[in-house]
Amino acid sequence: MTKDLPASIEAVQQMLAGENYVCGRALATVVFLSLKLGRPLFLEGEAGVGKTEIAKAIAAALGRRLIRLQCYEGLDAASAVYEWNFAEQMIAIRTAEAAGGADRDVLRSELFTEEYLIERPLLAAMRPQAGGAPVLLIDELDRTDEPFEAFLLEALSDFQVTIPELGTVKAPEPPIVILTSNRTREVHDALKRRCLYHWVDYPGFDREMEIVAARAPEASETLSREVVAFVQRLRTEDLFKKPGVAETIDWAKCLLALDVIALSPEVIGDTLGAILKYQDDIQKIEGSEAKRLLDEVRAGLEPA
Repeated sequence: MTKDLPASIEAVQQMLAGENYVCGRALATVVFLSLKLGRPLFLEGEAGVGKTEIAKAIAAALGRRLIRLQCYEGLDAASAVYEWNFAEQMIAIRTAEAAGGADRDVLRSELFTEEYLIERPLLAAMRPQAGGAPVLLIDELDRTDEPFEAFLLEALSDFQVTIPELGTVKAPEPPIVILTSNRTREVHDALKRRCLYHWVDYPGFDREMEIVAARAPEASETLSREVVAFVQRLRTEDLFKKPGVAETIDWAKCLLALDVIALSPEVIGDTLGAILKYQDDIQKIEGSEAKRLLDEVRAGLEPA
């Protein structure tokens, strides 16, 4: 069921909270402005801080279809917009040949129709949707190259794409566009200028506690405090990949599955794979280092 757009910044926070997405006022403000002004929203930040999740939360809260374009190296315009179903076209050709007397011009016109068109995310986002304009998530844009950025710039400026055989498809209502980047490279300024921008940072202790409470409500406050404090302490270490909020949630759920009620060096060593994804980082933290960090965390959590 489609819902009206939120009428205030506070309404955005309440809307997202209803989908278990906890966000601060700064992020809620830029989301509100993006929805109000119909401007694409560009979110940058480390992996795992919740950039992708906010698109999912907005789509779910508004009752809109979520269309996701997962970017990767070598992604081109054709792969992002459409392709022809060559297998079905070949069957049609063989069938026409077997029947005999097929007119080539007629056959050609019949092969390049909607019947044989495979929609990719950008084309799908331009189509009318029963529940209103969809949420178009262009995820990890920094994985693509500059030619694709240039194409995207044009597509998002006019909210239309062109299929040479069929013509131009223009969105009757512009989709809600959210672009994300892990900043493995800089995205061109021309594209950023078309968007509202927000840097999604790691949350503070209190905010991350709220997030864990929303996503892993079964965890006791004591365990949640230790988990959040330990992860936040890990982020100050010289690691190849610092754990994001997604890892905090995963770790809390893993500990719950193991019926853990409090952290210990042994438990941390057994479950480091839930929060650290590189062996060098795991080796750096396990053993005596895990005990040292846990002791520091517990000292910091003790009431003054």
